[in-house]
Amino acid sequence: MITVEDLVVALGDERVLDGVSLSVEAGDFVGLIGPNGAGKTTLLRAINGALSPREGLVEIDGENVHRLSSRAASRLVSTVPQTTQLSFEFTVREAVEMGRTPHRSRFGTWTEDDTEAVDSALARTAVADLADRPVTDISGGERQRVLIARALAQTTPVMLLDEPTASLDINHQVRTLELVRDLVEEGKTALAAIHDLNLAAHYCDRLVLLSNRRVLAAGPPEAVLTEAHLREAFDTNAVVSRHPVTGSVYVTALPDVGVGPGGEAAGRVHVVGGGGSAARVLYLLSAAGYTVTAGALNEGDTDAETARHLGVDLVTVPPYSSVDEAAREAVEERVAAADVVVVTDVEVGEGNLPNLEVAMGADRVVLVEERPFPERNFAGEAGTTAYERLRREATVVGARDVVSAVGAALDGREPRDVAERPDDHDGRDTHSVPSFPHSSSPSPSSES
Repeated sequence: MITVEDLVVALGDERVLDGVSLSVEAGDFVGLIGPNGAGKTTLLRAINGALSPREGLVEIDGENVHRLSSRAASRLVSTVPQTTQLSFEFTVREAVEMGRTPHRSRFGTWTEDDTEAVDSALARTAVADLADRPVTDISGGERQRVLIARALAQTTPVMLLDEPTASLDINHQVRTLELVRDLVEEGKTALAAIHDLNLAAHYCDRLVLLSNRRVLAAGPPEAVLTEAHLREAFDTNAVVSRHPVTGSVYVTALPDVGVGPGGEAAGRVHVVGGGGSAARVLYLLSAAGYTVTAGALNEGDTDAETARHLGVDLVTVPPYSSVDEAAREAVEERVAAADVVVVTDVEVGEGNLPNLEVAMGADRVVLVEERPFPERNFAGEAGTTAYERLRREATVVGARDVVSAVGAALDGREPRDVAERPDDHDGRDTHSVPSFPHSSSPSPSSES
């Protein structure tokens, strides 16, 4: 439905796009991603005919869009702009009726087809109840739906959207992309510039990554959103995983806090976990460049398997066994050598209580708290005493702030400089940190 071949667009003497080629199949939802200044908006304007390329070809449904009149091009492709601001006090219905302009002659009368197209667009975008209100009086999320309704009223086979979620809260972001996804499933073809990589991965069939004026990668989200591609395009250290709920590709950007000026590891971190509570922490800290140790953990525990996969120095005990004196001494050695100790949101029983007791001797402790401790305390009063003492001396954070908190601890900054304390929110980690399923394998806990 959309074919772009060797497109070159220049603004003055500067090439903004240089040899861009891509294709979008009919009935696909394709996300256009890339860093700021990569040329996403310029590419959309070239596809809808608003910008003439210096070289190359743009076809919509087999038609060279730059050889068509503006009216003819607007019957093939509609555009939802990035800004939702509408200056004049048109009613919502009047704003949507503007979408019928390409289908009417200069002096043509309003037809029944026009009315049906507008009514259908208002209903499809759930703004029919706003039809008589001025567009200046409705919310940003509602205006976004009005602009989509205007594009729908154009009845084009192709819809272009320029950052449709940029100024919206998460609720309206999801509603907007759900609507576009539904329209595509009904036969519309959509190409959208989307700045949120995780939303793009969840909703789009394919992604096109622009970088350095060219297409760096194109294909399914899992093929485009790789750590190598993200490093090259965004110059960032990122971890790519799967979201535990949706199964979509999930990107977590990491600060480059773990690498010293000479490229050496800038700190040692010992992680106390178990039962899967430390898997993501181990992964993130290792990806950030720290030298990581872990334990004591039961053999077969998810955290132990993750640690081995990452090449982490690990202290283990047999399955279902408690932390014995030898394991405790091994943990003490690693805690003494560590610059920071991280204690995850682990369940605590008599079997792994020694891990907490050893952690209390560390100079710098980051305590990850996602659940109230009484819900995961199976060591009775001894567990409560150890945890409360540990908590008084620790930096307490939610899971999403672990890497930043470790960096702050090494720099001597206060917790408030790096992390939102879990007391200030519900403790759920829904955006920044990839989750891993908890293991059914035992950790040294109450069962020991």
